[in-house]
Amino acid sequence: MTLTQRAAAWLGAGLTRSRLHRVFGGRGVVVAFHRVSDNIPEDGLTRSSRDFERFCTFFARNYDVVPLGEFVARLERRASVAHVLAITFDDGYLDNFEVAAPILRKLGLPATFFVTTQFLGSRAVPWWDKHLARQPGWMTWDHVRVLARDGFDIGAHTRTHVDLGAIDGDEAEAEIAGSRKDILGAVGHAPAHFAYPYGRADNLLPANRERVIAAGFRCCVSCHGGTVRTADDPFRLPRVPIAPWFRTPEQLAFDIAAARA
Repeated sequence: MTLTQRAAAWLGAGLTRSRLHRVFGGRGVVVAFHRVSDNIPEDGLTRSSRDFERFCTFFARNYDVVPLGEFVARLERRASVAHVLAITFDDGYLDNFEVAAPILRKLGLPATFFVTTQFLGSRAVPWWDKHLARQPGWMTWDHVRVLARDGFDIGAHTRTHVDLGAIDGDEAEAEIAGSRKDILGAVGHAPAHFAYPYGRADNLLPANRERVIAAGFRCCVSCHGGTVRTADDPFRLPRVPIAPWFRTPEQLAFDIAAARA
């Protein structure tokens, strides 16, 4: 851990122990995970099961953890999101079902799983995973249906994980509206929430944001950091990726509190 990380973790621990983290501003936070695995070395997308449980336990103790749907509903009616936190996952990795979901059930925490619909049940190896000696694999639709039956939220993440900052027209329409139709057909109800792939500000054309709205989604989330204010647009909803930079949840708490100050 770097000196900056250690300092942030120490300050975050002090803030949460004293409950002073709940004094700063009126911000909420949506966090994003990808993989939770003990079989793949930690990288930009992977946290160990121990770390994931530690983060989730910390969230439960220090924030008001709600389903993403409730978070969005608060924004829609301009209600406070102060100290409110929602947990999300991207892509649809198998360990979301096998490792993360049991931990969430044990702790009684809600989460949204944004799935790339044509990855499910496939042997697709996306370019960012080609370096892995052991491929993590994808959930199947049966896994997704179990998650939905257990009360977890299923969101859309396009059909093939395309860059919506680089495509437009019918191709973009098929990826956005098509992923919603895929989930509706497989799960029995249409997803309310959409996460665009890669998640940087330049990975979503303005026209494609409009397509997300027209498709019937209630929100569109990014993944390049940032906390949420009560007046924020649900279709420009920032998320904080829980990358290895955050070595401890206390370090994350400091960053959230600093953003609120």
